[in-house]
Amino acid sequence: MDALILARMQFAANITFHILFPTISIALGWLLLFFRIRWLRTKDDAWLVAYRFWTKVFALTFALGVVSGITMSFQFGTNWPGFMERVGNIAGPLLGYEVLTAFFLEATFLGVMLFGHGRVGERAHLVATFLVAFGTTMSAFWILSLNSWMHTPAGHVIRDGEFFVDSWPAVVFNPSFPYRLAHMLLASGLTVAFLVTGLAAWQQLRGFASAGTPKMLRAGLTLGAALIPLQIVVGDLHGLNTLEHQPQKIAAMEGIWQTQRGAPLLLFAWPDEAARENRYEIGIPQGASWILRHEAQGELQGLDDFKDAHPPVAPLFFGFRIMVGTGMLMLATSWLGLWFYKRSGWQAARLPRALLWLFVAMTFSGWLATVAGWYVTEIGRQPFIVFGLVKTAEVVSTTPASQVALSLALYITVYLALIVAYIAVLKYMAEHPVEAATEPPLHSSKAVAEAAGST
Repeated sequence: MDALILARMQFAANITFHILFPTISIALGWLLLFFRIRWLRTKDDAWLVAYRFWTKVFALTFALGVVSGITMSFQFGTNWPGFMERVGNIAGPLLGYEVLTAFFLEATFLGVMLFGHGRVGERAHLVATFLVAFGTTMSAFWILSLNSWMHTPAGHVIRDGEFFVDSWPAVVFNPSFPYRLAHMLLASGLTVAFLVTGLAAWQQLRGFASAGTPKMLRAGLTLGAALIPLQIVVGDLHGLNTLEHQPQKIAAMEGIWQTQRGAPLLLFAWPDEAARENRYEIGIPQGASWILRHEAQGELQGLDDFKDAHPPVAPLFFGFRIMVGTGMLMLATSWLGLWFYKRSGWQAARLPRALLWLFVAMTFSGWLATVAGWYVTEIGRQPFIVFGLVKTAEVVSTTPASQVALSLALYITVYLALIVAYIAVLKYMAEHPVEAATEPPLHSSKAVAEAAGST
């Protein structure tokens, strides 16, 4: 493999590992705020147990997200120096805004959230929890603004091959940004919903249920059931926006080689780029035209119209179907689970064991859908790094391929070890909920009663 392919693989490995953790922390911050408010309103210590448990999960996730994010940023200099030379006037400030308005906010108030309960007032602690959640969302805002601009560049001028900002609002709120941001925030919410549901189900199955387990299970199922229909709608709107600005990406996702009317929605096929056709097609007649053009005979451009300026077909075709298929499983699991849970009178012990095992199997389904969707998005931009303006091959470093291959192997080895360790720690925490929750703070109803009794 040449240095270009290896550098792309290395960045893909880094972003794959990194995105797993912000995908959890973005929505988990808001779920923690919900648990915190529910405890303040009800004084039911089950909510406090859930809050304490997931606060520790958040801290672990945040730490791995920070470490992997720093490593990923190094590659702009080591593997892609031409990128910052060409678009640094746009990418640099957006990355800087993310650090100033998001990372510092999260890092500062995370300490209060973790160690301040019982040491600061309830209102101050609630505000700290809110600011951490807000910081994670602001981080997603700036990163996705830059990423969206790379797909739908706007608000810039080019002088001597270098990009300069002409309008910051146009840069930040570029044409694909609203759809990409909404899609990612909902993906984070679904990832957390199934993570919470899966760990709660594991506790119930293995006999480690705490007072917070039923609350966690209900919150996870409700969140998943509510968000997946919204994600389907936003995904459709995002697809229509992509069709407008990146039609070759849509053609690859749908396996459309020649421009045609009434294009079928392919449920399965095997794209053959050498022959420029699909093998073993199974599809719904006119389905793609209905979805993308909202009419049976709507015209969709084929890959042949773009000659060689289109992304590789197989990764997009299969990645898109993995993402959508996982989403359909999420829909069925959350709605079925919520229905059974309600019928059981919200008693987790009365749920069928087969259903609980299904929840466990879906624990990391959000990761699968997110990574598949991210691959569709990023591979779909090729051969460009700034769509239509800068090709990826133009900005790669001259580092020898052997050095890139060595660092890639080291990255993958470390990342696999960290993923295994992360999941092992989650399992340990789920099986030791009392240790994870610790004692209630002095402000809790239980602690006040014990203090009054001892007095």
